[in-house]
Amino acid sequence: MTLPVLAGIASAAALLSGCANTEQKLGRGISNMAEIARMGELRRTVEQTAVTDGPDAAYGTGLVRGFNRTLARTGIGIYEVVTCPFPPYHPVATDYLAPGPVYPDSYVPSIIEDSAFASDANLGFSGGDVAPLVPGSRFRIFDSR
Repeated sequence: MTLPVLAGIASAAALLSGCANTEQKLGRGISNMAEIARMGELRRTVEQTAVTDGPDAAYGTGLVRGFNRTLARTGIGIYEVVTCPFPPYHPVATDYLAPGPVYPDSYVPSIIEDSAFASDANLGFSGGDVAPLVPGSRFRIFDSR
């Protein structure tokens, strides 16, 4: 008797609680888990260490600090994915890491140039990344920025 009642209450609570916060936490967790492949923290920390401490410290101290921050962000991502159905839903460890993904100041991400995102596809031409699968390839055709 007790188990079906508890299962019913848990189901009702899950359905009535809404899922916007869960979606945000899950999305943030997946983004943070991908940090180990994206390496935004590492690149930003090396760049910022070069600016503040000089180029000699960038490839030593900056690399180690950036790798540490990358592992921390990946661990937080794993934590957020595992605990996404449960509160609290706000970002954790924000005193050490920014809530969203970070990039070096020398790089501003944007949507990939593809006909799926281009508004001029009906004219028969649109841009396109020259080499989208090559890391560091940021040259874009018809990019107005």
